[in-house]
This record gives sequence, structure tokens and C-alpha cells, in this order.
Amino acid sequence: MAVFRPLLVSRSTNAVAGGSPACTAHTDGMPVRLHHIVVDAHDLPGLARFWTQALGWKILSEREREIVIGTDENASVGMCFMPVTGPKTVKNRVHLDLTSSAQDRDQEIDRLHALGASRAGIGQTGAESWTVMADPEGNEFCVIRPKETLTR
Repeated sequence: MAVFRPLLVSRSTNAVAGGSPACTAHTDGMPVRLHHIVVDAHDLPGLARFWTQALGWKILSEREREIVIGTDENASVGMCFMPVTGPKTVKNRVHLDLTSSAQDRDQEIDRLHALGASRAGIGQTGAESWTVMADPEGNEFCVIRPKETLTR
């Protein structure tokens, strides 16, 4: 089962999402930052390769039980692929939204399909402004309209 596992900490209550207290209190006024999006995978190199090609990123670190990808070594956020043995059985509770320019959207969907993604049905009505896809291991993600059009 693939799981995206970002840790969310509330700045106002200093609690981890779900209500439990965080381990330590903030003392320097610096909010917690997202470091990696962790994806459980059966084929670490294969799934990392898909996402590096999809996002135009590169492999930053490769170990037997962990592959990290990102834009570069100083990237503020990356993706980390970790091994899992069980199958993915349900829709992801967290997913990625990818975007491109409006004129390139259909081409990008075709490119992602050629890389190994597939269209995914999760109950869409057909009237959505996004396209739901799944990576080669079935992790859902969306290709949405450009960010600047989301506020209009």
C-alpha cells in the first residue's frame, strides 16, 4: 500500500494533526517545514524514476531501503520512496496535485501516460476541472488547471 506521510503540526496548538500533543514546543518562532513527501513503494527505483521524469527532478540519494528525489540538494521539499510489502487497497488519503500551463495540460497528461501513469476512477462525475491519474503503483494524483486560474 502506498502512503504519503507528511507530518502536520498545528502552529496554534502545537499538536500533531489528529489532536495529540507535539513532542516539543516551538521556542524560536520558526514554523515546522515540509521536508519530504514519503511514498511507500514495491519498486523503489521504478517509482522514483517515474516521478523524476514526471517532475523533471533528479535522484538525490539512493540507498537499499530509501531513494530521495528533488530538484537539487538544496531543495526545500523532496520525495522519499520507502519499501513496503503489502498491496495498495484503498484510495490515497493524501495526493499530489500537478499543474502545467493551460495550453500544455493535455500534452502533459499524454506525457505522464507515456511514462507509465494511467487514468484513475475514484468517483468523478466528469464535470471536474482536474484529471485523476495514478502512478505505476496505483498512487492517485491529479493534473489540475494552472494555479493562477484557481482563484478566478
